[in-house]
Amino acid sequence: MLLALILSTVLNMFPPYDRDLYGGWIDADGDCQNTRQEVLIEESLTPVELDSRGCRVVSGQWLDAYTGKTFTDPSDLDIDHFIPLAEAHRSGASHWNSQRKRAFANDLLHPQTLRVVSRFVNSDKQDSDPADWLPPNVDFHCEYVWSWVLVKGHWDLSMDDREKSAVDSLLEQCESLM
Repeated sequence: MLLALILSTVLNMFPPYDRDLYGGWIDADGDCQNTRQEVLIEESLTPVELDSRGCRVVSGQWLDAYTGKTFTDPSDLDIDHFIPLAEAHRSGASHWNSQRKRAFANDLLHPQTLRVVSRFVNSDKQDSDPADWLPPNVDFHCEYVWSWVLVKGHWDLSMDDREKSAVDSLLEQCESLM
């Protein structure tokens, strides 16, 4: 009975995660290019080629920092929510209003919030924090953890004890490399 009461209290404190609460990609500036297309355009190393309507990116060149590999076909890529939406939800976003959730999911102002990465590595990352997942590109680990701290801080998101311990340990390792 006590366990059921505790579980009920915890569930009421943290509403369950639902991807739909954060909305899909939006076209914030009304130019027919949604957030995905805007990130592809911004992060391409070469000028992108757009479809005949000028709305969708059909080619470009992108470096996936998570793997260190370069891609030219946007269908091989995902736009990674650097702090996964489910992780953000567990870290305080569950209490945000719908506008703030949508703003986080489509943040083009803070350059580290959304990143072009390979579909495969994004699928591998899922909703993990640095305690459970780091990019396969070891040379990117320090930047990854620094960015993690910056994005969490920018959005005022918390870190659980396990996550904070992993982040602190990784930052110590990074400082020793400098």
